[in-house]
Amino acid sequence: MSELRLFYQEGSKIKISKSLDILKQIEKKDIIWIDLIDVALEVESELEQFLKIYIQEDDEIEEIELSSRYIQTNDSIVANSNFLLDNYQMEPVSFIIKNGILVSVRDVELKSFNETVRKMFVNTRAFPTGYHVLVALLETRVEYDADMIEDTTEQVTNLSKSLNASSDDVDEDILIQIKDLQEKVMIIRQNIIDKQRVVSNMLKCDFFPEDLRPRLTMVIKDINSLFDYTRFGFDRLDYLQDTFLGLVNLQQNKIIKIFTIVSVIFLPPTLVASLYGMNFEFMPELHWRYGYLFAIALMLLSSAIILLIFRWKKWI
Repeated sequence: MSELRLFYQEGSKIKISKSLDILKQIEKKDIIWIDLIDVALEVESELEQFLKIYIQEDDEIEEIELSSRYIQTNDSIVANSNFLLDNYQMEPVSFIIKNGILVSVRDVELKSFNETVRKMFVNTRAFPTGYHVLVALLETRVEYDADMIEDTTEQVTNLSKSLNASSDDVDEDILIQIKDLQEKVMIIRQNIIDKQRVVSNMLKCDFFPEDLRPRLTMVIKDINSLFDYTRFGFDRLDYLQDTFLGLVNLQQNKIIKIFTIVSVIFLPPTLVASLYGMNFEFMPELHWRYGYLFAIALMLLSSAIILLIFRWKKWI
């Protein structure tokens, strides 16, 4: 869905326009934020000429090198970052801020953007410039990252309970769930590392508003705390994986033990049957009236003795 939202000040209020035609009616200093969602190239070109900026192409936004993800000039900042969707897919977003005007470029709707818009209209005084909007977007995104970590932690807890409940019958689907959760935690960790790099570079910017530096510092602290949670999540998943593999080994040992016991129990009867199955002419019990019953009794007795020995040794 293609959409353009232009936020500007009018007196003490913040208003929104969905057309660039408003640029002819307001002053540039009143513009706070221009949010572009999959807009046409003509719209981007018009903005580039009006603000004297360069809007990167999609392949440039997705570059992973630091030199491509954060660019600072004498009067502008270009920062590219990934925002997580609910399905744990990463959506690249480009931020361009110049002369206090923020331009964001993305392809899909993001909850953190909608939440920031809501905050803007609730407390208009807290968003005098695009710098304030950018910091609010990062703060909101980190809050959503924390929610996603809590969600994965709850999934790990539920998985641990299900593993304990099914310890007698271990399902291979549990191992797949562990793998999926490990990938989710890894994606979240990669995402917050990306935020940490961007915010750290903003703190080094010499023209970033001083009143926002404490908030950026707090964002860094929040990100560091999220690192601890993701590390804890990895440790729990590794522990669950080891527990699962241990239960699998126990089940396999039980099965092997059963086969071993059955094999040993039937070994003496097999030996007796083999002896009396030989076709020698002179065998003492060959023509004995009770020879068959004697052989059966000998087989049962040998099996019973083996069972008694196993019981005595507490092997079964």
